[in-house]
Amino acid sequence: MIGASAPSPFYPVLQERIGFSSVLMTVVFAIYAVSMLLCLLTTGSLSDHLGRRPVVCAGLLILSVSMVAFWQAQSVGLLITARAVQGIGAGLLMSALSAYIVDLEPPDRPGDGALANSVIPLAGLGAGGLIAGLILDLSDDHAPLLMFGSLTGAFIGLAVLLWLLPETAAGRPGVLASLRPEVGVPPEARAEFLRALPALIAGWATSGFYLSLGAPLVAQELGGDSHLVQGLAVTAVMGSGAAMCFVARSWTARRVTLYGTTTIAVGTASTLVALVAGSLPWFMAAVVFAGTGFGTAFMGIMRSVTPKARPEHRGQLFAAVFVASYVAFGIPAVLAGFGVGEFGLMPTTLVYGSVVALLGLTAALLRRFGTAD
Repeated sequence: MIGASAPSPFYPVLQERIGFSSVLMTVVFAIYAVSMLLCLLTTGSLSDHLGRRPVVCAGLLILSVSMVAFWQAQSVGLLITARAVQGIGAGLLMSALSAYIVDLEPPDRPGDGALANSVIPLAGLGAGGLIAGLILDLSDDHAPLLMFGSLTGAFIGLAVLLWLLPETAAGRPGVLASLRPEVGVPPEARAEFLRALPALIAGWATSGFYLSLGAPLVAQELGGDSHLVQGLAVTAVMGSGAAMCFVARSWTARRVTLYGTTTIAVGTASTLVALVAGSLPWFMAAVVFAGTGFGTAFMGIMRSVTPKARPEHRGQLFAAVFVASYVAFGIPAVLAGFGVGEFGLMPTTLVYGSVVALLGLTAALLRRFGTAD
């Protein structure tokens, strides 16, 4: 997950060095979500058939290839290729790793798998933006080597160390049939998944809002000049989400989801107020608050749906969760990229943020007046 957000602070630098338009920047952003979704649709349940370790190992090695491409990116074509390959690697890992973590959950500590699947990805996404921004500020010339070279080595090392872990999915027939592009939810988890879907959409639309527009807003509207400060917009929303997941780990799934969706609505609206007022400190405070909502909404969803699926269907379930997540994350962010080019950054932000706040409010009301957990 550090690798997923690490390229973001490099995009403005690469745009200046290579020379490409804001529309192409949107393509670079979108291709990751598109390739990940296609991979999830075809390989989301692959680890249920082949076992967790082979699929996770393949994902890590593919990610290492994408890091080398980022490291050497001197053209738009190579940059788009790097992002597409990264999406494929991440798509392989998302469902397989989430299922693997739940498989390894200690029987006497139920809920630890859902907690880990919520806290760790958000912490990684937050750390990637922060580390990349810091490296760019300290060593601009050698930043690609330091960031992407280190990640290449880390992914290869993890792919090797992975084989020290036990295999938790014995495998079952139907590998080729599982590769047909489709997304499905196991019957035993379907009702809970549909009930969680509004909160899932609201949460990941929130993350797309801050990841796609946070750094440009800090740089262009709020006077944040350094790469580190710009990266903090990503770190704040993800880091606070991870921290709040840990704080709320003993809450019920309903309580934590209700807090998350309500906070998404209030926090995003507060972000827009801070932007209009031109206050960077208040903007960052609002981002932190909204981030706690994103994190807890996601954890509540994971806690609700995870126990419903049988072990042999966990890869399929998590594939469906992440397909819905990245549709909610990617489509609005891509539309926002075109909106920035057509209408400008601030008008696009106000519309996008208002939609996100409304989604959060709708999800909160549905959870508040829906069936209790």
